[in-house]
Amino acid sequence: MSDSLFVRYLSHVREALGQVVPDLPPAIVARVEVTPTRDPSHGDLATNAALLVAKVARRRPADIAADLARVLESVPGIASAQAAGPGFVNLKLAPSVLQEVAAQVLRAGESYGDSQVGAGTTVNVEYVSANPTGPMHVGHCRGAVVGDALANLLSKAGYGVTKEYYINDAGAQVTALAWAAYWRYLQAIGTPLTQDEFAALVPGGIQYGGDYLVPVGEELAQRHGTSLAAEGGRPAPVDVWMKTVRTETVARMMAMIREDLEALGVHHDVFTSEAKILADGETDRAIDRLAAKGLIYEGVLEPPKGKLPEDWEARPQTLFRSTEFGDDVDRPLRKSDGSNTYFANDIGYHADKIARGADVLIDVWGADHGGYVTRMKAAVAALGQDGKPELDVLLCQIVRIVRDGQPVRMSKRAGTFVTLRDLIDEVGRDAVRFTMLTRKADAQMEFDLDQVVAQSRDNPVFYVQYAHARCCSVLRGAAELAQAGRLAGDLSVEALSALDLSGLSSDAELALLGRMAQWPRVVESAAIAHEPHRIAFYLQELAADFHALWNRGRDDAALRFLHEDDAELTRTKLALVEATASVIRSGLRVLGVEPVKEMR
Repeated sequence: MSDSLFVRYLSHVREALGQVVPDLPPAIVARVEVTPTRDPSHGDLATNAALLVAKVARRRPADIAADLARVLESVPGIASAQAAGPGFVNLKLAPSVLQEVAAQVLRAGESYGDSQVGAGTTVNVEYVSANPTGPMHVGHCRGAVVGDALANLLSKAGYGVTKEYYINDAGAQVTALAWAAYWRYLQAIGTPLTQDEFAALVPGGIQYGGDYLVPVGEELAQRHGTSLAAEGGRPAPVDVWMKTVRTETVARMMAMIREDLEALGVHHDVFTSEAKILADGETDRAIDRLAAKGLIYEGVLEPPKGKLPEDWEARPQTLFRSTEFGDDVDRPLRKSDGSNTYFANDIGYHADKIARGADVLIDVWGADHGGYVTRMKAAVAALGQDGKPELDVLLCQIVRIVRDGQPVRMSKRAGTFVTLRDLIDEVGRDAVRFTMLTRKADAQMEFDLDQVVAQSRDNPVFYVQYAHARCCSVLRGAAELAQAGRLAGDLSVEALSALDLSGLSSDAELALLGRMAQWPRVVESAAIAHEPHRIAFYLQELAADFHALWNRGRDDAALRFLHEDDAELTRTKLALVEATASVIRSGLRVLGVEPVKEMR
């Protein structure tokens, strides 16, 4: 755990609790928490200690809370302790405790909030993993941002993190992509066929009709000439061209996806190919491992509940005993023709990740995969050992892009969807990333283009960026005064961190310091919960506290940051501003958003 203010006072609370209720079971003491109060007027910290131990102590929680408050009032740094509600204790800290937070931030810089809560634990975060069948669309965007921000957050909390992309380059969709790219190739070499005539030859018709495949066809024509076609530019037998077209098209699509991810500021450490997993026999070996554990059998599944599909038939299949690991039914691993199910291939992939040694696997999926979670967790549990690795699946709900309350027009380039690049070009990378994290991943989201570009408090990314820009404006103003000889004293971060900060004593200043004190706790709790949106929420609250202080300075000169007639007071205020800017930068780095120094 980090050496945060909350950790420090948690130890004081537990020590005081031991005096009030001796000989408590360690397991109960371990559950005691110290958290921010819900209402700042009630104090800075609150503890649930009395509520937790009341049953074991056989005393009323309110009575324990009253005794606990009396003991805590004598702890250095606690200005007051009050029993509240059904058994909480609220603590108000001495101003000196909060003032020290600014110095702590300045000494640590952007590493303030770094934690070792995850030290020694390795995490594989797999996200995006879009099928390589075209450019990324906004449906992929939310998962990309959530996964990337989560990986950054886990790194800040001390976990060893690997960012991974799983390339689904095997199966029917990639074959359909190859047919579509082959049509663009035939067009490039001047085929006499019409699109309808060619489509009649394609199993299932042409499924990918976007213009993004036109340059792919032209590249194939430049590279291979007419060698992939029959005489006169007509289609050649499939075995003449399929492997070449599929391989080169997937490579071109992945290059396009990497460019889209680069535009979004997303970078992966590992790209794993499904085709390679299959070719290397990972899936067969994983199934053999399950069989060796007695978890594979030949059986007939019960018919699905509800309306019976016309093509359903009771037939023997190779089944995985997923019900032994919490699933509602056993799952087929091979189809009636002997080929693997998609689930079987996914088992092979997760077996590969397990073999690489991660303690925790995190998959970021679209909400439409929600029914797939239990079976995948069952497979990982069956393949693992002693409860490791743990698999957590984050589901991201779809994002609806609107302008003037109406869905935006579809992308001509993609043919059927709004591309990620469309969105980035419209509002910018930082706005996309921050906005995608302003709601929990599994909550429905409406991405309002008008709001995201508006310069108002209703635009969260503007509101937070504006707070950082205001901090930078104050610091620039101080530097200009110093350069003009109108402000004496050392303005370096090192000098500011060594100041006596007792001058930061107003309610607004102490509230801002109290919010900064929460940052290490927010990092740890968000990392443990795998919820990066908490960082965006925190930054909005921190920005609100700073803007409130700024606005109060308009009416109360004592709260302004620059005082030409008092250099020491100005330097004290600058320590607060510098610390605020540092914490905002630290949070924005986790989200993958660039802090701005000026609003344009």
